[in-house]
Amino acid sequence: MKKALITGVTGQDGSYLAELLLQKGYKVYGLRRRTSTPNYENVEAFKHEIEWISGDLTDLSSLIEAIQVSKADEVYNLGAQSFVEASWPQPLLTGQITALGVTHILEAVRIARPQAKFYQASSSEMFGKVVETPQKESTPFYPRSPYGVSKVYGHWITVNYRESFDLFASSGILFNHESPRRGIEFVSRKVTDGVARIKLGLQKELRMGNLDAKRDWGFAGDFVKAMWLMLQQDTADDYVIATGELHTVRELLETAFSHVDLNYEDHVVIDPKFIRPAEVDLLLGDCSKAQEKLGWRQEVSFQEMIRIMVEADLQRVEWAMKSRLIPVV
Repeated sequence: MKKALITGVTGQDGSYLAELLLQKGYKVYGLRRRTSTPNYENVEAFKHEIEWISGDLTDLSSLIEAIQVSKADEVYNLGAQSFVEASWPQPLLTGQITALGVTHILEAVRIARPQAKFYQASSSEMFGKVVETPQKESTPFYPRSPYGVSKVYGHWITVNYRESFDLFASSGILFNHESPRRGIEFVSRKVTDGVARIKLGLQKELRMGNLDAKRDWGFAGDFVKAMWLMLQQDTADDYVIATGELHTVRELLETAFSHVDLNYEDHVVIDPKFIRPAEVDLLLGDCSKAQEKLGWRQEVSFQEMIRIMVEADLQRVEWAMKSRLIPVV
């Protein structure tokens, strides 16, 4: 039986990955921070199938212990301070976790289990102020946030450990990927949750920032399959994972509101406080390398993904209303 250790296992990507690996017969270990109260919402249905190990990306000794205990064949580093907007007011925390945390876990793998295969969650935010479109593995990075800068460090330290210590260390440069398990602070869930609340009469408006920002949005459940495929290869490498389709925030709003027969223009209000200090205007990925070498394909369309998310938020908010967890107004 293969064994995998996942950091960030209770997040969107970690939960989908854990679910996938459990279905494939893996023994899954999840890293759980000692100093926090974990939120198990995303893994509630299979929480007891995961072996939990205490540890922290800022604490090398705990990571060495986690890898020794798990005897992991595959280590997936998905843990991070992953909210871009929060990285401006919290740049040091973001750097400690999202950048140096990668070095800590790579060092733990090198010391405790150098034969393990390692996956690093890189990000399209590394491209930032893009120098070419679409972006591929060879596109130069130009990050526009402390989060993006931290991800660039994490990406290159992974490459460095691969080349310096002959570790099997691959990075997935993932473009935006969403689902009902996405945190409510992210724009996709902010929109679908807002649509549900407006449809059910709990609020009248949704305050947004730049509606013309363009993104390549895919479904998280599809993207974690690419993570697994990367670690099934004979040679470690880096791969862009994307849909190759471009959509604006405005189109996201149109799709979500129209699903419940509403016009977004009747409810959306532009609020300057949601405009980033340094905006990333356009991210579009070229995933031809992943398609050719991994055999990876997108399965869920943009429209279907938004429909799934709106329906999930409608059910969640309606249940909360009936349970009196949300007051009816």
